[in-house]
Amino acid sequence: MTASPDALRQAPLYRVLHALAKGETSSEALTGACLAAIARDGNLNAWTWVDAAGALAAARASDDRRAEGKPLGRLDGVPIAVNDNFDVAGMPTGLGLPGHPGLAEEDAHAVRRLRGAGAVFLGKTNIDEAAFGTVGRNPHHGDVRNPVHPDRAAGGASAGAAVAVAAGHAVAALGSDTLGAVRIPAAFCGLVAHKPTFGEISCRGMAPALRRLDCVGLVTRTVQDAGLLLPVLTGYDAGDPRSRKRRVPLAPPDWVPGELKAGVVADLSVLGVDASVAEGFSAVMARVAPVFGSALPVALEVAPLEVAATRRAALLLMEAEILAAHEPRLDGASTRLRWLLDFARRKTAADFARADLRLDQHVVRVRRLFEQFDVLLLPTTAAPPPAFGADEPANLADLTALASLAGCPALSLPLPGGLGLQLVGAPGSDLRLLELAGVIAAVADTGE
Repeated sequence: MTASPDALRQAPLYRVLHALAKGETSSEALTGACLAAIARDGNLNAWTWVDAAGALAAARASDDRRAEGKPLGRLDGVPIAVNDNFDVAGMPTGLGLPGHPGLAEEDAHAVRRLRGAGAVFLGKTNIDEAAFGTVGRNPHHGDVRNPVHPDRAAGGASAGAAVAVAAGHAVAALGSDTLGAVRIPAAFCGLVAHKPTFGEISCRGMAPALRRLDCVGLVTRTVQDAGLLLPVLTGYDAGDPRSRKRRVPLAPPDWVPGELKAGVVADLSVLGVDASVAEGFSAVMARVAPVFGSALPVALEVAPLEVAATRRAALLLMEAEILAAHEPRLDGASTRLRWLLDFARRKTAADFARADLRLDQHVVRVRRLFEQFDVLLLPTTAAPPPAFGADEPANLADLTALASLAGCPALSLPLPGGLGLQLVGAPGSDLRLLELAGVIAAVADTGE
């Protein structure tokens, strides 16, 4: 029995693993189909670097291991896309900036874990300049186009990662998420995204945007796929000072349907949520109510969190860190990026201290929420995908930032029209979140 490589490149990860294990296709055939799709879809501007020769060589090596009965990794032979802010040995780490920084000598920690699991790396995907943006805009490599909603923005900053999966260029993608950078493009492109608990996956070898918030993010077609990737990537890394060293294993799912306490924002307009987004969210909540029994909805008061103001404080710290980490490469940056970074240059040490304190206060407030609730449910973005080329909405990351600013895990499920349903859990509750998301996806028919 055989399976079409062209169909499998658009299939969920679990289906691809099954096809490879059963001999329905080869990694070389699947990788070749992905590379052919990348070549055909150049207009999407999803990629900044494609290593066709290296990918095919890795695919053939995987096929040889399988044929010879050698040990196989969990992802052996699976074509994967990687954001252009991760080091991949032999490829440049462009960070969405102009110029050629030279080739990386070693893999980022997350890339090394994937390589050890047998993944095939196709190349590097396009991102907003310095991973600083929410719509997939890049003046050096071209703005990323949305293959699902061609007249709409792809989302960002991990725009190319989401587009690569949505267009069938890769089976899954590794992205970064500081304030929503995998969840926003995943929602806009009809995909699943998981931002793990802060420190759960090492960020060593990932170019920093704001180390206090930076996370490795996963872009997949299904919740099940995210669950397959997470254990490959998690684990303590002594080389990353922010790596999370658990005293106990990642908490297993422990929820009981009908008893889980869900917090739902009673009035989304308080957060500046567009009326169409609020309407779509309410419709989904009505469909998923049976999962929670009488526990849904529970009014959640978020105004005291001052999410928008806290996000702006994080942006100030982010601007300063980008300046410190990448200043030698910023001469050729766009006028927009240089203007944003100049804002940080004009601030004082006291301004940065106050911004850092505001983030600490947000962490405490969100932790207190999880004394009342097991999970928070809210839209992924405050507005629908803006038109391609339109001005970047200032509040697009406000809802994703709520989780990021507190180090919480968050998962985005796709909804019609480029919208998303976001689940936010307490730190360490990633497995509970994944299981619950799978149930909600089935009940609500989210289309994932």
